[in-house]
Amino acid sequence: MTSEPERAGTVESLVTAPEGGAPPVLRDAVEVRPDGVESDRYRRGDGHFQLDGCAVTLVAAEALAAVREETGIDVRDGRHRRNVVVDGFGAEMDGLFDATVAVGDALLRPTRRRPPCAHVEELAGEDGLASALRNRGGLCCDVVEPGRVAVDDAVRVREADPRSAGAAIAERLADRERPPDRE
Repeated sequence: MTSEPERAGTVESLVTAPEGGAPPVLRDAVEVRPDGVESDRYRRGDGHFQLDGCAVTLVAAEALAAVREETGIDVRDGRHRRNVVVDGFGAEMDGLFDATVAVGDALLRPTRRRPPCAHVEELAGEDGLASALRNRGGLCCDVVEPGRVAVDDAVRVREADPRSAGAAIAERLADRERPPDRE
């Protein structure tokens, strides 16, 4: 029986903004609460798109590197306005949808893409940032278990999304039913 290799990455940086429109603050560590990231505008109810807010947002370090390479726009200072920059899962991070992901001591469940908006361009002072982040603007996450998250913490898929897990089970069952090869 083969098992799926564990997908892992690391936390590259952490970002909060204390209120809507406030400059981003890079942090060494944050506390993820059931309703969001401590000291972040969305947890406080002050985000620009509050009706469409996310408890925690992830963005791929690979996506930010691609934007920098393609456009010269460098937002590693947090002007991308996502909470957790993750390295190791690719620019789109689609494999994390509906999985349970351990990020430091917190457990998160990415539920949907977090597309960029024109407001991020205005706040970052970078024309073209929203279109450069299209399809790689990050993911919205629900908090499954709160906990502390720090730069350089491990990021691991704890449980695959139900579709992938179901497909893996079906494949293992099919392997059991196949007759052995005869030489």
